[in-house]
Amino acid sequence: MSQLFPFLDAAEFSLFSMVLGRMAGLFSAIPLFGGKMVPARIKVATVFAMSLLFFPMVKAGLPLLPTDSISIVLLIMREALIGLSLGLLAQVIFSAVEFCGQIIGQQMGFSAASLFDPAMGTQVSIMSVMLNLFGLLLFMVMGMHHVFIRAIVESYTVVPLGAWHMSGGLLQFVITTTTGVFILAIKLVAPVMVSLLAATVALGVMARSFPQMNIFMISFPLNIGLGFIVLGITLMVFFRTLGHAFNGLGQQINALFRLLGS
Repeated sequence: MSQLFPFLDAAEFSLFSMVLGRMAGLFSAIPLFGGKMVPARIKVATVFAMSLLFFPMVKAGLPLLPTDSISIVLLIMREALIGLSLGLLAQVIFSAVEFCGQIIGQQMGFSAASLFDPAMGTQVSIMSVMLNLFGLLLFMVMGMHHVFIRAIVESYTVVPLGAWHMSGGLLQFVITTTTGVFILAIKLVAPVMVSLLAATVALGVMARSFPQMNIFMISFPLNIGLGFIVLGITLMVFFRTLGHAFNGLGQQINALFRLLGS
């Protein structure tokens, strides 16, 4: 029995609950695992298995816990917030990808076409779904899920139990990080947006020069074709820009740990 479960008494089970809370917070926010794409049973089994695997590695550095149940529940909630804070760093990047797809879809004429995005669990533009899948593919290829799993283990040496607190530095960090959504989205969408904007200007000039021409009917296939062509040509630029954003997650995680550990 002791080989299957690393906790033998109530105190160790309480410590395991802390690890489970932090791990559950991470897996509820990290891309791919946090959306509705993965069934709830798979999520629960994965979180429990990962917590069971990492608990023997971190329990030696965990402090003694209070004995009352209310304090333990509050600590579990704080631990879940630490995991959520880690996972939201990646969600910010995918929010920029979704925003980029919304802009492209609007300019290409796909504003009325929406699909259910299993990663976000909402109805989004068809271009947002496609670009979000590209982002998830790059996320897994670069092994960023390993970065977050390693970070959740290393966090126990920097962020003690129940150390989550909203400070001025953390609030400024959140504001700066969320502001980067719009900057990254503009970087991702710039080639397609500029091309479609130039096409719109050219169609406007043609409409004034040839009033009898039905520019409205011409613009639909032209914008769709031009948008896909430019997106295909600049797809490597899209991946490179997104890869730079993923590579910067390590520095953001370290900055978050410093703020939570202070």
